[in-house]
Amino acid sequence: MAFNFDEGIDRRHSDSSKWNKYGNDVLPMWVADMDFRSPPCILEALHKRVEHGVFGYGAKPQALIDVIVERMANRYQWQIKPEWIVVLPGVVAGLNLSVRAFTTPDESTIAPTPIYPPFKKSSAFAQRPQLNAPLRLENGRWVMNLPALEPQLTGKEKLLMLCNPQNPGGTVYTRDELHQQLAFAQRHNLIVCSDEIHCDLLLEPDATHIPFATLSADAEQRSITLFSPSKTFNIAGLGASLAIIPDTELRKRFNTVREGIVPSVDVLALTAATAAWRDGEPWLQELLPYLRHNRDRLVNAVSDMSGLTMTAPQATYLGWVDASALPVDNPTLCFQKAGLGFSPGADFGEAKFVRINFGCTSAMLDEAIKRMEAAVKSVS
Repeated sequence: MAFNFDEGIDRRHSDSSKWNKYGNDVLPMWVADMDFRSPPCILEALHKRVEHGVFGYGAKPQALIDVIVERMANRYQWQIKPEWIVVLPGVVAGLNLSVRAFTTPDESTIAPTPIYPPFKKSSAFAQRPQLNAPLRLENGRWVMNLPALEPQLTGKEKLLMLCNPQNPGGTVYTRDELHQQLAFAQRHNLIVCSDEIHCDLLLEPDATHIPFATLSADAEQRSITLFSPSKTFNIAGLGASLAIIPDTELRKRFNTVREGIVPSVDVLALTAATAAWRDGEPWLQELLPYLRHNRDRLVNAVSDMSGLTMTAPQATYLGWVDASALPVDNPTLCFQKAGLGFSPGADFGEAKFVRINFGCTSAMLDEAIKRMEAAVKSVS
């Protein structure tokens, strides 16, 4: 193995929001950043850029645009045009801009539940109502039940917000499932914002990521697709993301709402993103088996714990654990008392769940499992 994912890096005395949230006696396994050193290609590119010594206002670098166009063509046979690309300082900004650009105050968004918290917050911040399509567990996968919403629709719904791979459930949607989502959007004349930030973190060898926009010409023209190297290559603190918006009018509305509010991306973030997508593949191909081993270790351990269940996520480094059978009112607090900082399921829409970040060293995961076992035994 060329890259050492077992290296323990002390982050408690850095500026890490993940590690600074709790005291020294709590293992933080909540927010979605990994504890691995970023790929050497990114570090080398940043060192070279820093040595240049001048950090003026940055322009959208042609090298980054070329990398993105090539990546979409090679991975998804999606022939995008450079002018479709809008570079952003984060996918969350893209979610918020989409809500504000494509709905009015009396129009609604639609999103799954449970879901990554900014999906709900983006509508709440813009004071737009939101309908939530429940996820249901089918054959070990969390899938969205959009038809369940049909009786509640009023005609005021304008934006369908998708998440693929799904966060927190880890589902990679099949082509048939995506076509069902497209058919729903067509029936109700919805614009679609698809957050695909975890698309490279596929843990199942037979799972294939399919961008929503590639389903058809219609899907392409009604969609905003959000990508970022931040989760894949562990550079979340270097905010560089992009929205691919093929339709000219939608892109114009998106950029108009952005003006004067969402800043351009800084030069170091652009440097890191370019290096990640251009040269980071060898690192990623070694990361995935490591994450898969961590996932399997966690799933097997949870299956032996009374009161907990967990399905194996097809993608991401996030475990969605059902603690509803645990005899406690607040599972997040129960685990925190045992020295574990998990994401509260309530933030995603399910108070009896917790989300566990297993993007960490095997040694840290083993310690976390020991603490989980102790926590479960203490209340059983």
